[in-house]
Amino acid sequence: MSKRNSQASKSAARERLRQERERQAKRDRAKRQAIVAGSVVAVLAAAGGIGYAVVQMNKPGYWDGLKDASKVVTPANTTGTKGTTVVIGKDTAKKTLKVYEDPRCPVCAQFEQTVGATVKKDIDDGKFKIQFIGATFIDNHDNGVGSKNALSALGAALNVSPEAFLEYKGALYSAKWHPEETTDTFKSDAYLIKVANTVPALKNNAGFQNAVKKGTYDAWAMAMSKTFDTNKDGVTGTPSFVMDGKKLTADAQGNAPMTVADFDRVVDAALKG
Repeated sequence: MSKRNSQASKSAARERLRQERERQAKRDRAKRQAIVAGSVVAVLAAAGGIGYAVVQMNKPGYWDGLKDASKVVTPANTTGTKGTTVVIGKDTAKKTLKVYEDPRCPVCAQFEQTVGATVKKDIDDGKFKIQFIGATFIDNHDNGVGSKNALSALGAALNVSPEAFLEYKGALYSAKWHPEETTDTFKSDAYLIKVANTVPALKNNAGFQNAVKKGTYDAWAMAMSKTFDTNKDGVTGTPSFVMDGKKLTADAQGNAPMTVADFDRVVDAALKG
């Protein structure tokens, strides 16, 4: 190889090396720019997320926002303002027993498990009608939503029929399905639908399930809860029973009748009064 050719080869090699170094430098700059840009985006996203979270925390809660809703979808088989009058029983029954209950209430569950069948028989026999007033105050104890969500589901059951409502209420209060008061299990739509599938009229009932999932009767549940909060019967707890404006109690301490014998006694006395 000539000296001339050797010099040309060396120059070409140096040029290729220079070009490769320039390409690598460009790649390094691009990589640094991408890292910086990504960091900026991450910071902005984090700041935006924090800002969004702050906004969300300061917004009224979903259920609180429904407390004074002007538009309320009312279930079938209801009357009165916003459909909050729920009376179930034969038209021939002369008197009405008001029943105040909270879906999460453990004492309500105890009453239903012990006396529920008697109440149902009395309704079927035309001994009295019942007026159901639903409460949600237990949710206030742990910032829960289960009482409200279950009350909405009860509205969906009532829309199917009064019988479905009563049977579903009994299922929710049953020993098998009623949760501990400290566990907000009823917040789950899936759980409420699972319980409903034990009720023939609600089993795989698409209309009922859609109403639960979409919260069709959420505003109604809040309107019903307000009826409890503003009641004129002096009721502050559940379960409570009122007939002709008088609370029915089993003893001097004002406790609700929790046995069949006590319930029959106080109701029979009220029916005669």
